[in-house]
Amino acid sequence: RLARAFRVLRVMTSFSKLRILLRTTASSFASLFWAMVLMFLVIYGTAMSLCQSLQKTLNEDNLPEDLRQWIYAAYGSGSRALWTLFVITFSGGWPNYVQRLVEEVHPLYALFFAAYVWVVIFTVTRIITALFLKDTLRA
Repeated sequence: RLARAFRVLRVMTSFSKLRILLRTTASSFASLFWAMVLMFLVIYGTAMSLCQSLQKTLNEDNLPEDLRQWIYAAYGSGSRALWTLFVITFSGGWPNYVQRLVEEVHPLYALFFAAYVWVVIFTVTRIITALFLKDTLRA
């Protein structure tokens, strides 16, 4: 009986880290929700702006057909642009979706995406990470 009691005690102490992890995760759900709302609004606004700015380009007669199809596949509608911006933000593969716009459509898209990467990917995600750390340390 005494050995069994020690075994239960040892198992319970090994799960204390799990309890801490679950408690801190649960306490950060509100922050997670609002962080996702903020990220969605930023991505959505940027995607709609980008979709609108590329509509004139899509309607140009002198645009090569393969570029027109690529732009339409990535940015041709609101939902396509939203998905592309989601991938750009969270995958780290943003040069794949930006390079053709900069080189073949207009060089000013480099400024647009540099600002997006700087503000959203670096700044906002770092701030959200810091808030989660603050919530975790407080819990």
